[in-house]
Amino acid sequence: MSADQVRVWVDGQRVDEGPAIAAVDHGVTVGDGVFETAKIVDGQVFARTRHHDRMDRSLAGLGLPALDRAHVDEGIASVLGDGPIPFGRLRYTVTGGIGPLGSDRLDGPMTHIVVAGELQRPAPVTTVAVVPWIRNERAATVGLKTTSYAENVVALSAAKSLGATEAIFANGAGELCEGTGSNIFVVRDGVIFTPPLDTGPLAGITRALTIEWCREEGLEVVEESMPLSVLTECDEAFLTSSTRDVQAIGAIRIVPAQETLAGELAAVELADRGLSADPGPVTQQAAEIFARLGKERMDP
Repeated sequence: MSADQVRVWVDGQRVDEGPAIAAVDHGVTVGDGVFETAKIVDGQVFARTRHHDRMDRSLAGLGLPALDRAHVDEGIASVLGDGPIPFGRLRYTVTGGIGPLGSDRLDGPMTHIVVAGELQRPAPVTTVAVVPWIRNERAATVGLKTTSYAENVVALSAAKSLGATEAIFANGAGELCEGTGSNIFVVRDGVIFTPPLDTGPLAGITRALTIEWCREEGLEVVEESMPLSVLTECDEAFLTSSTRDVQAIGAIRIVPAQETLAGELAAVELADRGLSADPGPVTQQAAEIFARLGKERMDP
């Protein structure tokens, strides 16, 4: 989705081109904001209620007021009203509004931004790269979907330099955690495992639905802390996210550790690994379940 193909709404106005927010908006100056990314299918927003609910949790975590759902829904209707988007991304952002050039806030209105655009559908299999940086599972913003994404930009750039589409983090304890914009699952002996939320990953909407729906269909899914080295031992692995759905991991690359890397992650011995050019049987079943029930339940 390129910048010239998006539809943009900001606080009641369509601004597909040109400036849209103030230079001193707190979301720009210090990253004081939260956002949601939802999938668009045939002009409809998938799991809208769950995304709104999670934004409320993120806003509360930053000490900001609850989401004005009617206002944001007005923006969603605006960007989706120009004609159906067969498959795409809806991103809506709420920032602290106009603020000082520092971490303090002013007592003014928040800024609301809604953007939509078409995407190519994801491939069934992808490559990931494990990066030498960590998720801080004790951070003030852990579990919040904030606009402070600089560390993700760095990690994803390093992953893409190795031909990967996603970067995978461990947490401070050297445990498998998450991707820059996805959750990760591994399969061992037919059982699906994923890191629990107390190890630091974001509570992904697709993650939650994958767990719920796979269990509903009889698959065993366990939320369990795992060492990063599980990636060298698992039978299958897959990602979940709003625009990936369930996507198999076919290969794992390793971004070399830097000399400044500290902590247990530096001692983890990993090597590039190929899994499969096609989704494994359990991953394939999980993807089929998600595709089928997602089509039946647009706002689960």
